[in-house]
Amino acid sequence: MDRVRVLVADDHPLFREGLRTVLEATDDLVVVAEAGDGEEAVRLAVSRDVDVALFDIHMPRVDGIEAAGRVHAQNPGLHVLMLTMFQDDASVFAALRAGARGYVLKDADREELLRAIRAVARGEAIFSPSVAARVLDHFTRQHPAVAPEDFPMLTPRERDVLHLLAQGHSNPEIAARLGLTRKTTSNYVSAILTKLQVRDRSAAADRARGVGR
Repeated sequence: MDRVRVLVADDHPLFREGLRTVLEATDDLVVVAEAGDGEEAVRLAVSRDVDVALFDIHMPRVDGIEAAGRVHAQNPGLHVLMLTMFQDDASVFAALRAGARGYVLKDADREELLRAIRAVARGEAIFSPSVAARVLDHFTRQHPAVAPEDFPMLTPRERDVLHLLAQGHSNPEIAARLGLTRKTTSNYVSAILTKLQVRDRSAAADRARGVGR
């Protein structure tokens, strides 16, 4: 039986080393590539023979969610599993919209992580228990998300930022929730203002809150 080929993308070398040790202690998983930033992760994911890519959200150059979206667009057959500390709604649903097949927290134990990788390799969707609860809650209550059809000119990531902006969050809060740098968040806000043709963040928030009224 062929081993599942795994790419590990995380900006902490010791964490990558620990993951490699865990995965290669199994009979059915093998680490075939490692990346320390999102740009490198995308390049390796589409150029190497990889089955499952483990992406952290907070990575230099390109964040894990954007990297997941790029990989999904270029190679839909490669399954992305987010492995991160972020479990807020914005991060979870942005990852899913980007094409991630699973979402596991870094405090997961060894067996939970291995089970998740194997499930994603089979094409299944899997989440850490606390994340699964948030996903279920999302679909059992009214959720005021920014819909693609309301703002087709925005990218999925820009809609995530606009959603949080409309809730009154500051740039540092948005950055923390989405696993972005403050500079990247500021760039997203500037792009949103330009695309919506509004003067400031308050006007953008009013636009987002006013849709559907």
